[in-house]
Amino acid sequence: MGTYVYAITAADHPLRLDGVRGIGEPATRLRTVRARDLAAVVSDAPGSLRAKRRDLLAHQGVQSRLMSDGAVLPMRFGLVGDDDEQVAAVLAEQHDAYAERLAEVGGRLEFNLKVAREEDDLLREIMTDSDEVRRLNARTRQESATHQDKMALGELVAREVQARQERTGSELVERLSPAAERSAVSEPTGSHFLNVSFLVPRERTAAFSEAVHQEAERRGDAYTFTLHGPLPPYSFV
Repeated sequence: MGTYVYAITAADHPLRLDGVRGIGEPATRLRTVRARDLAAVVSDAPGSLRAKRRDLLAHQGVQSRLMSDGAVLPMRFGLVGDDDEQVAAVLAEQHDAYAERLAEVGGRLEFNLKVAREEDDLLREIMTDSDEVRRLNARTRQESATHQDKMALGELVAREVQARQERTGSELVERLSPAAERSAVSEPTGSHFLNVSFLVPRERTAAFSEAVHQEAERRGDAYTFTLHGPLPPYSFV
């Protein structure tokens, strides 16, 4: 069956889990596995484990209840050990690393920021700033334009788009980092050119949200800022 792992905490962490159920249908009962001064909050793993909405919410619900009482290392959905003994062995083996991470995330929450920019706005900026883009663009509009001309224009614009998005992303992370303790940049998703998570002390979450709002206002309507949080500090464990 296996042992499903939700989170790692200190062994003396309050475990107010009455009324909180784990994943599965019927919902599994929560328990702890201990090793030295660490504890893993676990349950039996269902025979068939898929990322259903009900199970995702149950997984997050356990972590949210634990986080309300102190530092937690949240495990990502779907982590299953062979049994309780194997989970305890890993806790003991990785004790120092887990203890260090718990100290780092104590009293801190994660915010994830994704930023997109309207394509037309970016292309207008490139056309305005780059003499070479304007020259190639004019050439491709002539009857004598070749396929190579069009390819050269497309490649140049693509390089400019990437360079400007990377530069803007770096500027945004630099401007917002003073309001946080740490940041972790991930691969962009979809239309977003920036996907970054920030680790923020609990008492500074309002100030961080306001800093993001001010930056969005400064950038203008061509930019879309999407802020998710507070979240368990997945990106920092």
